[in-house]
Amino acid sequence: MSVQVLNLPIGTIEKVVEDIEGELQNLGRAEVNSSAIGEMVIRRLEGLDRVAYIRFASVYRDFADIERFKEAVEALE
Repeated sequence: MSVQVLNLPIGTIEKVVEDIEGELQNLGRAEVNSSAIGEMVIRRLEGLDRVAYIRFASVYRDFADIERFKEAVEALE
């Protein structure tokens, strides 16, 4: 399996990570559910790279069927 490298400006991924870390710190909790982190990631991917978003969503949201997957793709258009 090959890995596709996104063509993003330098520092973009680091900025996303910093934004998520900041959001987590602002929650002020010692523990955060992994689903909350996943939602933070998915929101940022949607605006950053639609292919990366749909790849992450297909695993993270564990689409039950092709219709749910199709709906996610169509929502991006």
